[in-house]
Amino acid sequence: MRRSRAEKEAIHGKLSRRAILLGGAQLLFMGGLAARMRYLQVDQADQFRLLAEENRINIRLIPPKRGEIFDRNGVQLAQNVPSYRIVMVREDAGDVEDVLDRLATLIDLTPEERADALAEIKRSAPFLPVTIAEDVSWDAVSAVSVNAPALPGVSPEVGSTRVYPRGSDFAHVVGRVGRVSQKDLDALEDPDAVLRIPRFNIGKINVEAREEDLLRGAAGTKQVEVNATGRVMRELSRREGQSGADLQLTVSAKLQNYVQARLEGESAAVVILDCENGDVVANCSAPSYDPNLFIGGISSKDYDPLLQSKYRPLVNKTVQGAYPPGSTFKMMTAMAAIEEGIVGPDETVYCPGHLEIGGRRFHCWKRAGHGWVDLETSLKRSCDVYYYDLALKVGIEKISAMARRFGLGERHDLALSSVNSGLTPTKDWKLQNRGESWVIGDTVNASIGQGFMLASPMQLAVMTARLATGRAIAPRLVKSVNGVEQPILGGGPLGMNENNLRKMRKSMYAVVNDRRGTAYRSRIIADGLRMAGKTGTSQVRSAVVNNNEVPWEQRDHALFVSFAPYDNPRYACAVLVEHGGGGSTAAAPIARDVMLQALYDGEPPLEAYPTADRARIKIQQSRLRDVKPQARIAKGKDQA
Repeated sequence: MRRSRAEKEAIHGKLSRRAILLGGAQLLFMGGLAARMRYLQVDQADQFRLLAEENRINIRLIPPKRGEIFDRNGVQLAQNVPSYRIVMVREDAGDVEDVLDRLATLIDLTPEERADALAEIKRSAPFLPVTIAEDVSWDAVSAVSVNAPALPGVSPEVGSTRVYPRGSDFAHVVGRVGRVSQKDLDALEDPDAVLRIPRFNIGKINVEAREEDLLRGAAGTKQVEVNATGRVMRELSRREGQSGADLQLTVSAKLQNYVQARLEGESAAVVILDCENGDVVANCSAPSYDPNLFIGGISSKDYDPLLQSKYRPLVNKTVQGAYPPGSTFKMMTAMAAIEEGIVGPDETVYCPGHLEIGGRRFHCWKRAGHGWVDLETSLKRSCDVYYYDLALKVGIEKISAMARRFGLGERHDLALSSVNSGLTPTKDWKLQNRGESWVIGDTVNASIGQGFMLASPMQLAVMTARLATGRAIAPRLVKSVNGVEQPILGGGPLGMNENNLRKMRKSMYAVVNDRRGTAYRSRIIADGLRMAGKTGTSQVRSAVVNNNEVPWEQRDHALFVSFAPYDNPRYACAVLVEHGGGGSTAAAPIARDVMLQALYDGEPPLEAYPTADRARIKIQQSRLRDVKPQARIAKGKDQA
């Protein structure tokens, strides 16, 4: 149908208006878009450039090198050694299970390691390397490298492993490291970011744990360029961290090794202190264990025997154990009495074998009694009745106060875990903790180191050092940090009457060197090296029964404290033998042997021993001479 001219003009006008409107709208949109692009690209350029850089560049932590630990003579006790590990990148591996099956034919991959690796692979991003096996041998690394085409995503890497070359000798001093756990993180108010690095190790017990902040060091950083998925494309820059501090301890590796060997077969503890500065030159708890077993996680096969043993190898008996000190405490009761002027050193007490108090008999260990005894005789023959009598005159408050002046009941500041404060009881203590009033029998028991009285071998060694010197000796375990000598703690005068101290030392000398002394058979006969000491027997049951007639766990503990040389004390020593019976038979011989080893800085001559002991000591020395530290050099699990 033909349209008229007028209709055509009308239609053309409508189309022209629509075209103009559409064009205007397009121009308006393009103008707005251009303005927005200008705003983003020009006005906001700096802000978006910064955001783009933050997305493109990541800051990652570099684990610091852990500080190493040495003995007083520079012998390494904890070191870092290169180790090899096998890692896998999931996205390169493809079928992870299949690759692990092939890998297991080349290296020793336990079911536990496989399960741990699979769990970590699932948690991690597909492009991140995950450790499959740690501390593998060079042969294993070679096998993986040769078979690389058949092991997609698997590669060997070089890392660092903590190793304790002296093995079990220093397990209860140096301690050990282990992987950071959630419990470790929860215990910290503001945990260091480096602790969140997978498989990062921190100190778990003893020096490794107590000096963690010094040993750990500070993490370094590296800038890496990543793509949109987070894959590392290249490293842009690196700032190395600060290595942890190297620590030098006061202990002697040579002496420690001898003492641990001497304690073989015993459940025991030995502490040897330097009387000049309080340095702990030996701190041994037996039996011990190899801390290297814990690196990377200990197996149930290795851990269960340690946990279940009645001899408690995981416990550091020198500071964690708290035992009734027995007769080694008698010097405290005597010092409380003579310092107060209640009795004199030469006053005598009659011992008929018991003392009756309030209708109850408190027996002396010698049922027939010791007759008339003074201070020296009472210590020499370890008469109990003498100290029962003193306790009635002086009272528990003064006895406990004197014990605290000599370092008992005090938690000494040492870089060891779970240091026990022991107990020097008072009337208020019993009322608050037991809900009972103090009775006279409690005082009598405390006077000979029984009842509520408790002390650790470390505290007994401190007590002995203070008796030997008259100074407030305090134990020190860390000698230097990065070569900087650490301060000596304490050492000032105790404020005791020197005549009273001299009388006490003379009485302790008689214990060891008088023919009627309880430790006479364990004397030192070398000129200028004579030893003074005191035996002790700590009851673990109230009934009086022969130790040979009861199970091991019910036998008395054996104790002995000593210092030498008598004329110029160099070392103080405390020995505890759990359930060893009598202090004179079980603890004193050990103390004599380790004291001589310390005094001679090595194997002493046979002439230092009584003639009757020399044949036995010669055999013992020959046996102990061959006992070497259970060293573990990083050699890989395949060779361990």
